[in-house]
Amino acid sequence: MSERRRRLGDGLAVLAGARPDVLAAAPGARPRFVALGGVLLSTGALAAVSAAFAVAMALGVWWPLALLVGLGWGAVVVNLDRMLLVGMAHDSSLKRNLAMAVPRVGLALVLGVVVATPLTLQVFHKEIDAEIVVMQAEAADAHRQTLEADTRFAGLPELEERIAAQEAVVATGGASDPGLAAVRDAVTAEQAVLDSALVLSRELDAKAQCELDGTCGTGDAGTGEAYAQARAAADAQAAVVAAARSELDAAVAAVGAAEGRSAQLATSSLDGDRAEFTRLTAELDRLQAAFDAQNEGSGGILLRLEALDRLGDENGTLAAAQFMLSLLFMCVEVLPVLMKLLLNFSPPTAYDRLAAMRDSGDVDLEEMAQESRRTVAQAKEELLVLAEKERVDRQKEAILARRRAALAEVAARVERERQVEPAPVEPAVGEEPRQLWDTGPIRELARSAAVRTVRSVRRRPTDRTPTTV
Repeated sequence: MSERRRRLGDGLAVLAGARPDVLAAAPGARPRFVALGGVLLSTGALAAVSAAFAVAMALGVWWPLALLVGLGWGAVVVNLDRMLLVGMAHDSSLKRNLAMAVPRVGLALVLGVVVATPLTLQVFHKEIDAEIVVMQAEAADAHRQTLEADTRFAGLPELEERIAAQEAVVATGGASDPGLAAVRDAVTAEQAVLDSALVLSRELDAKAQCELDGTCGTGDAGTGEAYAQARAAADAQAAVVAAARSELDAAVAAVGAAEGRSAQLATSSLDGDRAEFTRLTAELDRLQAAFDAQNEGSGGILLRLEALDRLGDENGTLAAAQFMLSLLFMCVEVLPVLMKLLLNFSPPTAYDRLAAMRDSGDVDLEEMAQESRRTVAQAKEELLVLAEKERVDRQKEAILARRRAALAEVAARVERERQVEPAPVEPAVGEEPRQLWDTGPIRELARSAAVRTVRSVRRRPTDRTPTTV
């Protein structure tokens, strides 16, 4: 068990950027690097969980697959944090530490925001889901109003009213057609005329009967002149009543004909209006259904962030909790860099001094190795030059030796030919012996022998084998 814990601690220390060779010489720094490695693993675990939530919310994938993606993202975050830690060597200078820390802290803050956002959304997911339902309903209503205001569907209410009116006209046989008001007014007027004529006719009939009975008028009963005049007036009024009745019947017949025509027209246009209304309503419902399907499945990260912002605007407590929770996750992400920065401001530990000594020693060893390699290379070049010079000198000596041998052979041949030739004539007084040698067949024979010797020397292969040093 202790061996396993030691190996685990060594792995965490290496993850935090510790050098095993230096750590073996300075074991007191081991707990610090183990703690840093644990912090790195914790930030990586948070990043993995955050990425898994983000992938599940954005893409709706299967949870095991989302967890695999989250583990990959966690490994990336751990590697980035480790790079930030390893790149911050111990330095007591405030300016250099700040120059190194500012970009690293900025990058760590960006990573912290990215990691904290999905975790915050997951913490408040119940409130966000309820708010998303409200937002989707509002979006559906707004889209419905937009569609109804569209020029394609702007005439639907009027078309619906026209269809209802046509159905009423058809159901009542045209009696409910408001366009027949003038014809109905004429019937009403004729009915009023007939009613007044009937009243007057009844009055005149009653007067004639009263005159006949002698109960009114002249008081004389019987068919006298007064009765004849009253009866004539009553009969004239009866003709007026008959004329008014015929006018009323004509008006009523006109109303019936108009109602029939109206019902026929309503019936003929009702089918076309119904078909157009059905088509437009179906298109409107199709567009609304497509939007509703898209709206119901739009519960991604962007909509959830918008819902969380609306909840924060409506509820101050939730906004404060959201801010504190996001700040907590960001602090966890920035913690490794902050710890490394604080350690840099402390005095150098034994590990730091040993690491600096190892680095400087490695540089010195490398410089000595470079110098040694440079010296050996220079010595090899000098030896190669000397060997080449010796080989060239040997070739020169060989050529000169062959040339001397050739000249000696020519001289020996000339000497043998001199011995075969007759004795030369004694030169004249004052003439040098060399003049006799340079003239005549002896000079020609020596020249031809020298030419043959030089040609034979040129045809011989030259020894180009390099001399071993």
